[in-house]
Amino acid sequence: MSAGVGGIEATDGPDVVVRPAMPADVRAIRDLVEPYAQERILIPKELVGYFESVQEFVVAEVRYPDGRRQVVSCGALHVMWDDLAEIRTLAVHRDWRRRGIGHRVIELLLRRARDLGLRRVFCLTFEVGFFHAHGFEVIDGTPVSRDIYSELLRSHDDGVAEFLDLAHVKPNTLGNTRMLLHLG
Repeated sequence: MSAGVGGIEATDGPDVVVRPAMPADVRAIRDLVEPYAQERILIPKELVGYFESVQEFVVAEVRYPDGRRQVVSCGALHVMWDDLAEIRTLAVHRDWRRRGIGHRVIELLLRRARDLGLRRVFCLTFEVGFFHAHGFEVIDGTPVSRDIYSELLRSHDDGVAEFLDLAHVKPNTLGNTRMLLHLG
């Protein structure tokens, strides 16, 4: 692998570049998430919600020799507190699964977390083995103090409500596993 602009580039087959998302990628991100949202694996958002959070996202883009480009994966890093973020909205197009693309998206998100000086990264997932391979461990409860919990209660973000395990988002979290990574 060689480094690409803002991401990681593969050398075999079509090039796959993992890079920060741009507003032009938002519709592709929504289209990647939609099948997972229909299966209640990911939370659906309105299009405007993706535009508002585009700076949190990275995408994996396939670059074909004929010049075509296709966004095949996405993921976001949502900062929740001064030392804590959540990896959310991780999706890989079904035709591109099992090719290491999701791992590369996670690696770039974790690099971003380290660059921001964060010490912990949370996820709520059905893909326990995938996240465990990146050092995440299963946890019980919400790994913040009561004071921080009280502050986070003021957030209007559904992902923060899931992190706090609030009753009104329970249908979104059924079957998910809470996991945490301590960054070294």
